Amino acid sequence: MTQEPRGDLANRLHSAALHLLRRLRAQDAAGGLSGPQASALSVIVYAGPLTLGALAAAEQVRPPTITKLIQGLERAGLVRRTADSRDRRRQQVAATTRGRKLLEEGRARRVAALDAALHDLDAVAHAALDAAVATLERLFGPPSPWLTRDGHDSGVPGRTRPSQRARHRR
Repeated sequence: MTQEPRGDLANRLHSAALHLLRRLRAQDAAGGLSGPQASALSVIVYAGPLTLGALAAAEQVRPPTITKLIQGLERAGLVRRTADSRDRRRQQVAATTRGRKLLEEGRARRVAALDAALHDLDAVAHAALDAAVATLERLFGPPSPWLTRDGHDSGVPGRTRPSQRARHRR
């Protein structure tokens, strides 16, 4: 096997990751959420409740942008705001039961679509992909240093339990 220049491999991996995410994101249309809404709801479900500022930081957007997103999610009955128990001036955002269910159904559709695409791989290709995923987990963390209690990636720094932090330092 010929070794390709590192930049070429990084470029191909970047493109493949984008194509994969775009294809899986098509499954989100069934839930009726935009990409930014689905992303914000995911962080809220798996890391919440959290403040608007923490959500904006996790989503890498400015506070006015996250406020508009949350207003739309509130109107749809997917999240609710409450006063922060430690600082009544701040608000916490939490997913409603309906929001959690919608997000979990969307995740199940994306995983099922990916599983269907992987189904036709032969054993050699499956093993190569499994090894590649293991390499990506070694490079970028097993799946995230921000795992929640149920093992999902919250995308929010500092949202792990102490036992998980120790496990991720290995």
